Amino acid sequence: MASSSMSSHGSDSWTAKQNKAFEKALAVFDKDTPDRWHNVAKAVPGKTAEEVERHFELLVRDLNSIESGRVPFPNYRATRRGG
Repeated sequence: MASSSMSSHGSDSWTAKQNKAFEKALAVFDKDTPDRWHNVAKAVPGKTAEEVERHFELLVRDLNSIESGRVPFPNYRATRRGG
């Protein structure tokens, strides 16, 4: 989901720390929370309300693609222990 495009607050790329803060904030501020994206943005260092809302929209789009079968499951090879 990271992008090389630039916004008024820097890169659209997200660090692991920002993603973790985003996930925690989503658990606190649900869809019925007034000013949800402003509250989420306050919890995510360096991100604006617009950036966190866009990040959420991309996440939902990705999940919908996976659930609809448009994204194939990876073909993981089983590994054997001890040999």
